[in-house]
This record gives sequence, C-alpha cells and structure tokens, in this order.
Amino acid sequence: MMRTSPGSELRSLLRCGKTLVKPGAYNALSAKIIENAGFRCCGVSGYGVSASLLGKPDVGLVTLDEIVMITRYVARAVKIPVIADADTGFGNAINVMRTVEDFITAGAAAIHIEDQVAPKRCGHVAGKQIVAVEEMTGKLRAADRVRRELDPDFVLIARCDARGVTGGSIDELVRRANAYLDAGADMIFPEALTSEAELERCAREIKGPLHFNRTGVSPRLPVTRLNELSIAMVSNATGSLRSSTVAMVDYFAAFARDDVEAVNRFEAATRDHPAGNMHAFIGFSEIRKLEEEFLPGADVLAKYDGSVGFQP
Repeated sequence: MMRTSPGSELRSLLRCGKTLVKPGAYNALSAKIIENAGFRCCGVSGYGVSASLLGKPDVGLVTLDEIVMITRYVARAVKIPVIADADTGFGNAINVMRTVEDFITAGAAAIHIEDQVAPKRCGHVAGKQIVAVEEMTGKLRAADRVRRELDPDFVLIARCDARGVTGGSIDELVRRANAYLDAGADMIFPEALTSEAELERCAREIKGPLHFNRTGVSPRLPVTRLNELSIAMVSNATGSLRSSTVAMVDYFAAFARDDVEAVNRFEAATRDHPAGNMHAFIGFSEIRKLEEEFLPGADVLAKYDGSVGFQP
C-alpha cells in the first residue's frame, strides 16, 4: 500500500484538535531521537542547520540546496511528518515556486516562509527588517499555486516577524497575518511574541490556525494552556541543538582536562542509557536482519563468527 503524502499525514494530525508539539531537528539522527521519544512530527530548524552544517549563526547563510538536502535526509530517516524552515523563500515570488517544489520532492510535509528582508536572521535576535505586505503575499500566492499542482495537502505556514522589528506591533502582525491567510497560507507563525497576552490576542484576531514558537523571547507556556487557546502547533526549534551542544561542551572540557579518565567516567555513567551502546542504538542489528533476509549463501553470517567487535 502506498503511503499517503506527508502533507496529508500532517493535516490528519492537525485535525485532532490538540496542539501538535514540533521539536526541531538539525540532522537525521536528531530527528530519529525525536521520533523515538514519541513525538508525532518534527521540524528542520534553520538555526540548527546553520549551526551544525556551517558552524555559523542563523543569518541567512544556509542555501536552498543545503536546507533541502538536510530535509531530504530527515524525511527519509523518520516516518513522522517533517516541517522545514524555508527562511524567506530564497528569493522573490518566482524563486519561491522552485523552493516549494524542492521541499515537496524532498519529502517535507510543510514549510514556513517568513516576511523578513533577505538576508534574514533568527527571529529572536535584534536587527530584523520586514518586506512589504505585497511582496510577501505574492510569495504566498506563488507557493500556493505550486503546491496545488504538486501536492494540494502540502501545508504552507506564513511566519510574520512584524512584532519584533523596530517600531513593530501586534496590530501590524495581525493585519499582515490575515492578509497572508487570504493569499493562501494555511497557518500563521507569529514570531517573537513576548507575552501570553500577545499570544491570546493573536488567537482572537487572526482568522486561522496558529504556530507558536516556544523559545527565545517568547513565554514558555505549557501545552495545556496552548490547547485552551486552540494553538495548532508549537515548536521547540533548537532543543536538539542546544542539548547536544551543551553535552559536547561538557564532555570535551572534561576530556581535555582528565584525558582517558573522563572517557571512562562517561562510559560508566551511560552504560545503561538507551544510547549507551551506540552500535545498538544506531541500528546495526537491523542491518544484520536485512543481511539474513536478502543476501545469498549459507556463509552470510559466518563473517560474524569469531569476529572482534559488537555482535549485532
């Protein structure tokens, strides 16, 4: 049986009426960890990809090909819908048409496109600027045309940064958000809200589903409260990046200080951890099962007998 489109699967989750939690991944492994933890979807974080792939901040340095490549790897690695960060769409409305096509063919269920001036920057860092409403609505209309041709269930999320720019306001955010819905967006992503009251107002006045980014300058509201506000989706975009970075900083500081004793302490402390045996965690046993099923000859498994190392 053919799998339904990723967009269709995401829409089915959204129809459940509960806030869908979307942790952010930055590569295939972090996405698999998110899936294994029981989450029903994941994001591809532009911030995370910029940091992990380039070692650079989220200031528009990642190219379309790079973020699509990571999205393709993530979508192949997991069975849950993947929502990708398309930044400003990588050009004008005509370029956005190519952007949407590339993400659909990569296996994404959705993208979010923002109304910042290019080169963009993280929505929770000062110095943002936004384009005219007409430019953004043109991008969304172009994106809508392509997705209707290739996958009508593909979800278009319009991110609005009007609150966080110099002189920005919720009034302008709401005005833009409703224009973006009229242009074809399925959901609005009001970025860098600074209080629960601002989110409450967006929920009242924006005439469509909302995506809330629970990070940076925004309040850390529990899912129970987000359900009360009928928020469709909430992201924790950099959780995988921050947790892994903190862990590596601590590990290598100890390693530099204590040499092999730090390694021994780490191995002892993580022996019973789900990822304590990396060979087992990453799936070598599954490879052995596939070898048994598909490789010819009676000696397929003989290579394991007496061989040194992890026995899957």
